[in-house]
Amino acid sequence: MRVRDSVVVITGASSGIGRATALAFAGKGCAVVLAARREEALEAVAKECERHRGARALVVPTDVTDAAAVNDLARRAQERFGRVDVWVNAAAVTVFGPFQEVPLEDFRRVLDVNVMGYVHGARAALRVMREQDKGTLVNVSSVVGVVSQPYTHAYGMSKYAVRALSASLRQELLLDKAKHIHVCTVLPATIDTPLFEHAANYTGRKPVAMPPVYSPERVARTVVDLVRVPRREVVVGPMGRSMVFESRVMPGMVERMMARQVDRTHLSRSESAPAGHGNLHVPVPGEGAVHGGWGGRRRTAMRRLTTATLLAGAVAGAARKARPH
Repeated sequence: MRVRDSVVVITGASSGIGRATALAFAGKGCAVVLAARREEALEAVAKECERHRGARALVVPTDVTDAAAVNDLARRAQERFGRVDVWVNAAAVTVFGPFQEVPLEDFRRVLDVNVMGYVHGARAALRVMREQDKGTLVNVSSVVGVVSQPYTHAYGMSKYAVRALSASLRQELLLDKAKHIHVCTVLPATIDTPLFEHAANYTGRKPVAMPPVYSPERVARTVVDLVRVPRREVVVGPMGRSMVFESRVMPGMVERMMARQVDRTHLSRSESAPAGHGNLHVPVPGEGAVHGGWGGRRRTAMRRLTTATLLAGAVAGAARKARPH
């Protein structure tokens, strides 16, 4: 599918991956429909798209947990631009904490945003795309939708669910012979976004980006490429691809390695943090940002993680060679 001049709806467009994706599509001459809870941040993104990239932008403040609001988002995109070529579900929130200590209201909110938000987006997008008989839906999942982590139970559950949703939708479209409608899933590794700063947290320790950290622009380029050449699932980041592969070969070992790495490098050992709901129920004020300031800041930890993963790969390779054929 041609990218230029496409009409692209992006949820979670106020910051992080969603914002980077909006800017990437705007740079390709697309019309972008920007959705998130923070109108101030969306207006800032729209100005950047229009002023520096010459794109058309429509701001639609939207809480993706509200099905009616998401349907209205699709309606307004159609009314303004006449169609929806691409829909990117990128809105996400998270909570850190021991399982028994995370308030149920926070646990449920993560699932509402990250799962039901995608359900609402997919229903609205596919309704339009079936009428058009073409379009691409991109669901942003995560590497933790394959390799689970401690202390982020709701987030990990939601990202597994996003992969399952995408697979089921692809199967339905196959059976319906809707060959011009595509559903793609993106699985980023750790990305330099404000997600960690905005997270709800009940660990007593400050959440930090677990290295290696990749740029949001890298994910955005992947999303744009999926519109050109649709694929089922794409992992973003070499370390993420390595971990996904090794988890299929030696899942127990990867679980143990991930548990240790989260404890060592995902939760600060030197900085404490008060308990709080983060941005789960009330959005953070301000104009938002693409980056969280994590890129290139934790090289020592990255080297340790790289060494551990390479060692895991070597062990897995040796185990495969040792198996009888």
